[in-house]
Amino acid sequence: MSDKFSAKSCTDFAAVLASKAPVPGGGGAAALCGALAAGLCSMVANITSGRKKYAQYEEDLQRVIKDAEKTRLNLIALIDKDAEGFMPLQKAYSLPKDDPEKESVMEQASLDACKAPIEMMREIAKTIDMLEEMRIKGSVTVKSDAGCGALIARAALESASMNIYINTRPLATEKARELENEADRLLEEYIPKAENTARLVMEDLR
Repeated sequence: MSDKFSAKSCTDFAAVLASKAPVPGGGGAAALCGALAAGLCSMVANITSGRKKYAQYEEDLQRVIKDAEKTRLNLIALIDKDAEGFMPLQKAYSLPKDDPEKESVMEQASLDACKAPIEMMREIAKTIDMLEEMRIKGSVTVKSDAGCGALIARAALESASMNIYINTRPLATEKARELENEADRLLEEYIPKAENTARLVMEDLR
């Protein structure tokens, strides 16, 4: 049996998440939520594909099916990459305060721990774009799934950002500011987009 968190059942993943184990944590949960949002996007496209009523969108649906599946798999992989990125940081925290290398080790480990979360944000942003498209081009029978995906993606995006900010907060480096600036930009652009998609779906349903 694989020891990867991404290979665990829903029950087992939730159990280890709830335990004292340091990983998976918020980053792994964010990646999983992002993957679920991408999965819902694929679902909408797959169910819509092949229906005569939506024939004009078939090429777009096939593109979304391909791209959303790639994004979903990338986010699943990031569950484990996030855990791997955190372990060196945990070790760095345990170094003695008087260790002359602690500051540099902490800095590098903190930056490395941001790699998976910023990649999550990029993948989730792609998912939000596709969900926005599926709200328009997807079958009315699965419109609510596009809305659910947008809400989940919105939460995943902001959750991933927190795993960046907590690690860059103590750093006064250009690289840390670059990471924060990218996270800020993605939040500013994609949270409103996800919320708008969900809002429009709800208006259609009500």
